[in-house]
Amino acid sequence: MRIGELAERTGVSVRALRYYEEQGLLAAQRSESGQRHYEEHAVGRVRLIQQLYAAGISSASILEMLPCVVTGVGAPHVIDKLRGHRSSVVKQIEELQETLLQLDNVIVSATAAYETGRPCPPS
Repeated sequence: MRIGELAERTGVSVRALRYYEEQGLLAAQRSESGQRHYEEHAVGRVRLIQQLYAAGISSASILEMLPCVVTGVGAPHVIDKLRGHRSSVVKQIEELQETLLQLDNVIVSATAAYETGRPCPPS
């Protein structure tokens, strides 16, 4: 598939896909005219890269761990890094769960205020 189709299927900009290629995270075949062409598995790879970026993992760390994703085998230092990233993601999830609870409390309070005629926030 061409770069535009990959961008559309993954929701990632063409610019980001070019960046992934520059960083060595994504590979493309080139046509005689220089157009990029990607295999079907590139869709999953781009989605994984996006998830790892969203978790705060750098492109250098992603590049280091991608071979482990492909082969299922990792060097001890890469496995340690993966465990560290996992711990960070768990912490982010816990913080988001706390934020969700706080947001739920605000919604309950705001709803109760609205239903009793007290504006939230007070005017």
